[in-house]
Amino acid sequence: MRPKPPPSADEAAALRHRAEERLKAQPPAAGPARNEADTQRLVHELQVHQVELEMQNAELRETRDRLEALLEKYTDLYDFAPVGYFSLDEQGRILEANLAGAALLGVERSRLLDRRLPRFVVPASRSEFLAFLERVFAGRGIAVCEVSLLKADGSVFWANLHASSPTPPDGPARRCQVAVSDLTALKEAEQAHRRIETLAVTNQDLRQEIVRREAVEAALKVSEQEHQRLLEQARHLQEELRRLSHGILQAQEDERRRISRELHDDITQTLVGINVHLEALAGEATVNPALLREKIARTQRLVEKSLNIVHEFARELRPTALDDLGLIATLHSLLKEFMKRTGIRVRFSTFAGVQQLDDSRLTVLYRVVQSALANVAEHAHATQVKVSLRRRADEVRLEISDNGRSFPVARMRQVRRNKHLGLIGMRERVEMVGGKLSVESAPGKGTTVRAEIPFGNGPRG
Repeated sequence: MRPKPPPSADEAAALRHRAEERLKAQPPAAGPARNEADTQRLVHELQVHQVELEMQNAELRETRDRLEALLEKYTDLYDFAPVGYFSLDEQGRILEANLAGAALLGVERSRLLDRRLPRFVVPASRSEFLAFLERVFAGRGIAVCEVSLLKADGSVFWANLHASSPTPPDGPARRCQVAVSDLTALKEAEQAHRRIETLAVTNQDLRQEIVRREAVEAALKVSEQEHQRLLEQARHLQEELRRLSHGILQAQEDERRRISRELHDDITQTLVGINVHLEALAGEATVNPALLREKIARTQRLVEKSLNIVHEFARELRPTALDDLGLIATLHSLLKEFMKRTGIRVRFSTFAGVQQLDDSRLTVLYRVVQSALANVAEHAHATQVKVSLRRRADEVRLEISDNGRSFPVARMRQVRRNKHLGLIGMRERVEMVGGKLSVESAPGKGTTVRAEIPFGNGPRG
C-alpha cells in the first residue's frame, strides 16, 4: 500500500481552521490561570495541534478501514474469479496466483509460487506458449493463445491464455498478468458439434443411399415384373410355336396326301390310259391308218394333260418363272390364272424397282400374294381384288385388298381354329426377312393384308 502524501497548504489551513472551531466549541480546561501571553498562546497552539492530530488520526482510521474493506473485496474477486490469474516473470516463473488458477492446475497455491508455468504445458504446446510469453514481454499489447495444460494428476485440459503488457514496462523485475480460462467444455462442444455435422452428413448420405436403394429395389421389382411378363410371353410364344410346328407338320402331311392323291388319281390314271392306248396301237399298227391317227391324237392329249398336271404341281411347289422372269411376270401369271379359275377381277400395280430385292424377299412377296388370294378364293366371297406394290422410304409395301366378307382378326393367331395356317404362315414368312404383317378387316369394307419388307438386310427401323 502506498503512503499517504503530506497535506498541501490549503488542506493544512483548512485543518487548522476546523481544529480551532472544534476547540472553541469545547469547554475551557480547568487549570491554574496564566497571566503570561506566551503561555496562553503556547497552550492554545498545543491544543490546536492536539485536535489536529486527533482529527488526522480519525481520518487515518477511516481510510484504513475503507482500504481494508477494498482489499478484502479485491482479494475475494482475485481469488474466487471464474478464471485463473497468474503473475509471471520473463522466464515464466509463477510469482502470484489466485485460488482459481491453483484449482485449474490442481496444486495448492503455496506450492505454485516460484515454479515455472511451462512445466504445466504439454510438450506439444510448449513452443507455442513460449512464443506467446515472448510476445507479451516484447510489449506488443494484449496477447492470446490456446494451449493444452497438465494438471497435477496428469489430466489434460484446453486453456485460453490472455496476457497484458508487463509492469513496469522497463526494468529488471518486470512481470505480466496472465488470465487462464478452461476451454475443455467449449472444445468438447465444438467436437460434439463437428461430430453432429459429420453425423448429419452421414445421415444425409444414408438417406440418399436409402433413396437410391429404394429406387433400385423398385427398378428390380419392375424388372422382375417385366421379366415375368417376358417369361410368360416366351411361354406363350413357345406354346404358339409348338402349335405352329404341329400345324406345319399336319399341313405338310395334308399337302403330301393331296399331292399323292392327285398324282394317283390324275397322273397314274392318265399314264394307264396312255399305256392302254399304246397297246391298242401296237395291235392295230397295220389296220386302218385313219383310226390309228385318231388314237394317236387321243394319246397325245393324255400326255399333254399329264404335262399340264405336272407343271401345275411344279408351279405350286416353286414357280420357275420367279427365277427366270422375275416377280412381276410371275405375279401377272398368277393373277391371270386366279381370275380365270375364280372369275374374280384383279387390279395389279407395281414399280420396277421391286426387282432389286434379293431372292428370299421376292419369294416372300410371292407367297404372301399366293396365300392371300387362296384365302380370298376360299373365304371372302369377293368380286374384286386389288394387289399393289409400292416403295416407301427404305421398304416395300404390299397390299392385297378385297371387297368380300370380313372376319375377326384376333383369330389369326389361333392355330387350332386356322387349320390351313394361312395368315400365320404369311406373318412368319414376313417376319423371317425382318418385315411386318398386318391385317385389317371390317364389315362392309372387306379385308386388307399389308406386308412391309425392308430393302436392306436387317430389320426395319
